Amino acid sequence: MIDKALILLKTELAAYLISKGDNAASVIIDNIGLSETSAGNSLPDSMVITLVNIEEESTLKNQSPLKRFPLAAAQYENPPVYLNLFVLMTCNYSGEGYLLALKRLSLVIQFLQSKNSFSSTITTSGGSADPNDKQELKFTMELYTLTFEQINYLWGSLGGRQVPFAMYKLRLIAISEHAMVREVPLIEEIETNLSTLSGN
Repeated sequence: MIDKALILLKTELAAYLISKGDNAASVIIDNIGLSETSAGNSLPDSMVITLVNIEEESTLKNQSPLKRFPLAAAQYENPPVYLNLFVLMTCNYSGEGYLLALKRLSLVIQFLQSKNSFSSTITTSGGSADPNDKQELKFTMELYTLTFEQINYLWGSLGGRQVPFAMYKLRLIAISEHAMVREVPLIEEIETNLSTLSGN
């Protein structure tokens, strides 16, 4: 689900850049920390989307595991895990491309200002036609401001030089296996053995 969220973000960002006449912009999903290594050959002159942290949404942890179905048994399954993803949007251009990096970073921020909510229907199990395998992917994007200390730590942990970037918080990706823990019959009627007592 994490990969599908980032792919949706990349696809819509690339389409937005084309609509603005920037057909040459390359948007990729990769680890910006590899930019100064031999594994980072595809990173120069690209806009790079990198996942740098995952956070569980604590306010949605205490959900009921019970699911009721009309005319059927009640099923228990563990509630989904709701995640916030911290996504680094970098414009990895050097030398004379620095102004281009700033221009494209401005377009990224402009795009996510104009559209901060994303949704798509995805297939969860490899192209099956079963409608039960369809799941709604929905998330929002919020600009996340780092302090100078956090920026220093972030790029130090990535092991590379700092390039123009913006950090975004991608909110509420639901991840669930939908595995049934147990099934119980529904309560259809209640019988009691209470008797009415009367007396003086």
